[in-house]
Amino acid sequence: MSDDKNTLAIMLFSELLAADSALRGRLTRVLPKGMEISHFSVLNTLARGKETSPAKLAERFGVTRGAMTNTLTKLERAGYVHVRPDWDDARRKMVGILPAGSRARDDAVAAITPMINKVVETLGEEQVRAALPILREIRLKLV
Repeated sequence: MSDDKNTLAIMLFSELLAADSALRGRLTRVLPKGMEISHFSVLNTLARGKETSPAKLAERFGVTRGAMTNTLTKLERAGYVHVRPDWDDARRKMVGILPAGSRARDDAVAAITPMINKVVETLGEEQVRAALPILREIRLKLV
């Protein structure tokens, strides 16, 4: 790779890392008290679908099974998720969202929506729509 391409790649990833850091900081400030980004991410995923395994959640978020177990334990203690044995294979577990978890997720969405809408409004819908496929492609190439 030439120096120009190296510089371009470094600039791209520097911007992505800076955007990630800024977004995490803003999200942390507006999420409901006691909710972490990882908690919201898991609740948001579970709210969209059926039960899944901790291993699949860990794979989806690119974290270790131990890290996901830690997050799920916190969510279970808060009364947001239910972890049960897999009826087909007792060695595995399944995770589902509880009504309190759905409410907590909805509260978090309500808290972050104004901030996200402001960013979209500032950039303009056209620019955001143009950026989404590029960001999605970058994410998929990194998985």
